[in-house]
Amino acid sequence: MAATLQAPPAAGERHQLYEDALAMLMGTLFIALGMLIYSKTMLLTGSTAGLSLLLSYVTKVQFGIIFFVINLPFYWLAWKRLGWKFTARTFIAVGLVTIFSRLTDQWVGFTHLDPVYATVVGSGLCGTGLLMLFRHRTGLGGVNILAIYLQERHGIRAGYFQLGVDLAILAGAFFVLAPDRLLLSVLGAAIVNLTLAINHKPGRYLGMS
Repeated sequence: MAATLQAPPAAGERHQLYEDALAMLMGTLFIALGMLIYSKTMLLTGSTAGLSLLLSYVTKVQFGIIFFVINLPFYWLAWKRLGWKFTARTFIAVGLVTIFSRLTDQWVGFTHLDPVYATVVGSGLCGTGLLMLFRHRTGLGGVNILAIYLQERHGIRAGYFQLGVDLAILAGAFFVLAPDRLLLSVLGAAIVNLTLAINHKPGRYLGMS
């Protein structure tokens, strides 16, 4: 519930509805494009998105469908600990990534993608997209919900927590990905989570949603 959250900073300025909507739109578009770049080069990210990608590689089921389903159990934690507004925004964001991940494949085509470039740009897009969502109190389901809760409730840096979880998921991909793709995926996870850790420190950004 909302009462479990720490009180927002007194100097914070509340986001307008259009600001939240624009951040959600752009953030989910960035993430969907990043996931497409990853899927085209058989890379893997962390969190529930990474787990969904891994399962899509194994089962051949579309990423968006797995991503939506795998996030369903985490909404209860969001509702109980982070409030219904955060839960609603997160549910919408997950739905948008599910939709955009399908549409982006129709909107964008690649004839060549260098794996190193794909790692840096794909993870940069995902990290920036997540930063937009986090700063407007929106998660992307799964580990993101837990990471935001731990940062707001216990002061554990969201980016560092997610990095640990992501490395565990990447370790599970050892038998699925080629060694070079696995190493690049570790680099990508570091880029995503360092983007969050550096730019989403408590007290640095005072906007509220």
